[in-house]
Amino acid sequence: MTRQTRPTVPRHVAIIMDGNGRWATARHLPRVAGHSRGVDAVRAVIEQAGRRGVEYLTLFAFSSENWKRPQDEVSTLMRLFVNALQKEVGRLGENGVRMRVVGELAAFDSQLQSLIRDAERQTMHNSRLQLTICASYGGRWDIVQSVRSLIAAAADPRELARALTERQLAEHLGLAFAPDPDLLIRTGGEQRISNFLLWQCAYSELYFTHTLWPDFDAAAFDAALAWFATRERRFGQTSAQVSRSAAEQLRA
Repeated sequence: MTRQTRPTVPRHVAIIMDGNGRWATARHLPRVAGHSRGVDAVRAVIEQAGRRGVEYLTLFAFSSENWKRPQDEVSTLMRLFVNALQKEVGRLGENGVRMRVVGELAAFDSQLQSLIRDAERQTMHNSRLQLTICASYGGRWDIVQSVRSLIAAAADPRELARALTERQLAEHLGLAFAPDPDLLIRTGGEQRISNFLLWQCAYSELYFTHTLWPDFDAAAFDAALAWFATRERRFGQTSAQVSRSAAEQLRA
């Protein structure tokens, strides 16, 4: 990716979708109502990302830690996941969206695993927007599974340990097919990344909003993109270096 001082549209946007439960509680509704409404927000953001020219969109749907939630809420989330896969895959295809699910998928029941495989297969030739759903996912798990994969593939693990590079490890991460996120959005008012894409977000711009996920619509997504457009992305360099590099690219 060509590094620019003021990129207007991020290639890759990652989102921590937070606030479904609080949205429902504030309206004296069961938490499941917030999760159901959150599916509508997912649909709106996917469509808006496609309109704005975002190439990769990654959504944190269910973390490794979410398995610790009350069993009835976990069961509800699984049902919503199944329903969304059954209802939305056709819409994704119509909009040119390719979908992948990344995470410890063996933790899901066989029906859900089968639906995930079918959805990935049905959308695999789409190229307008690359959508990744992170489910049963954690950033630490991702790094550990990458190391395990590297060791399993190595002819000589001891030599691998001596010569291991960042690039090698990155090639075995769950999102190795995508560039690192340019922009990480978190809704719901919290200001942390909660074990999400720990490796990949090393240089992401972090955008935190108090808007709860069910209220995060196309306009809210555009506001995040507008904020991103004001950021100077230096990647460890000084402003002067980045400006000089941008000027040289324009002259080339």
